[in-house]
Amino acid sequence: MNIELIGALDYSKVKKVLTKTIDDDKKINYIIKKIKDIEKARRSEIVSSAGRLSRFPGDAKEVLELSESKSNETNNKFISRVIGLGHKSISDHDYLVFTIKNVSAIIEQIIIEERIASFTIKSRREVNFSKSGYYVPDFHYENGKILESNKELKKQYKNHMNSLFKAYNRLIDNNIKQEDARFILPYCFYSNIIMGVDAHTLIDMIIKFTKTKYSNITECKLFGEKLYKIAKDNIPYVTSLIDKVPVKTNDSVTELLDKKLKKEEYKIVDKVTMTGHSTNIDSQILISAIMRRYQYSYNKAKKVYNDLCEKDKDFKFELMKKIAFEGDKLELSQVNFQFQIPVSYAILTHFTRHRTHKIIVPDFVPNIDLSQYKIPPKIKDDNLILYKRIFDANKKMYELFKSKKIRDEDLIYFTLSGNMTNMITNMDGWTVRHILELRECTKAQWETREISNAIHKEIEKIKDTEAFCSILGPTCVTQRICNEGKESCGKIKTLI
Repeated sequence: MNIELIGALDYSKVKKVLTKTIDDDKKINYIIKKIKDIEKARRSEIVSSAGRLSRFPGDAKEVLELSESKSNETNNKFISRVIGLGHKSISDHDYLVFTIKNVSAIIEQIIIEERIASFTIKSRREVNFSKSGYYVPDFHYENGKILESNKELKKQYKNHMNSLFKAYNRLIDNNIKQEDARFILPYCFYSNIIMGVDAHTLIDMIIKFTKTKYSNITECKLFGEKLYKIAKDNIPYVTSLIDKVPVKTNDSVTELLDKKLKKEEYKIVDKVTMTGHSTNIDSQILISAIMRRYQYSYNKAKKVYNDLCEKDKDFKFELMKKIAFEGDKLELSQVNFQFQIPVSYAILTHFTRHRTHKIIVPDFVPNIDLSQYKIPPKIKDDNLILYKRIFDANKKMYELFKSKKIRDEDLIYFTLSGNMTNMITNMDGWTVRHILELRECTKAQWETREISNAIHKEIEKIKDTEAFCSILGPTCVTQRICNEGKESCGKIKTLI
């Protein structure tokens, strides 16, 4: 695992420039150190200015100049005092970008699911992962003590994981596309991420990885500790706040439910199910558009809306399209839809990286039922036999390790990308339109397209959604345009 903070300057390039005019390594290193110190101090000047602005006299520029006149130590103490009082929003102005190398897909998934960063990850659809490498945990008892047979178990674990990557290569050699072969990749495979966070978010991230249930996973705790060290070296004002937070590694909600409920077999639902929704979808969206522009009361706007619909049967369709395709779409967020969705881990990120909605998926601990998995439609005949054999063998290997009384946190890496989980999500109308526009396109990954089509059909069952449903779907259907250029599937030509 390697994490690096990308600074505003590339110091290797700075050094090259300096060597052209200065023939003294000590002097060059001294200059670079001073530049780094200035860069760190600037972060504190900006954040402390935000802290002083609301209470100090003077305009924004004058307050910044005040912070610039203070020492770095003084600014950091001031920031720590302000955010210690609960005003963490001032740290939003300190933005950090990291390169994250060789962390498992477990960490990637937690970052995405928890919505605690902006991120870009390497695509498993487009990139061959056969040589990505993978994480090897130590194996512990429940009490945290490492098993006496840890060395032998790690060797057995590596042999098993190597066999999975060989099978991945075999599927690709058998003309199975990477986007389908990836379903057998174990969740220990290494991911690489470029991640951007403000300091406020970084505080929350470090706390999550070092002081909550996630810290029970050794790799996650190490990840958080590395971030903490970088923060301490570059934005020291955050560490005092992190240090004050108590460690709480248990899940009190789970503890309460476990006392009340008897655990049953893990079961994947058989289809996309709508679990709740707003009522009067078309009316809510369109009436809010009238209220917004004319400041009418709800009752008056509703009467105006009903009168217009009565006079012109196409009115609500026309207005909905104007909102969705020519306006700022804000009115679409006035309605909500809740779903439970069966989904493979392989494409979970296709939905979770839409940062406009929250999702809930079961924790990796305790482990899911590894016998439940998705089979890509194009995996058939001999490849299907191989595919099923892989999942069966993986489950048996997991059960063997589990029988050694190894804690669940060390066994999560046996999860395969094709294993299934039940995702719970709440999406407003804006998010639904955005996701279905992307995921109902024929160029979208097949499983995400299946799910999106099912979401669309569920919404169509609701009364008063005719106009809203008219704006759902790929752009070729809703607007008669295609943004795929030369990669277009050609469907647009049949619709124009």
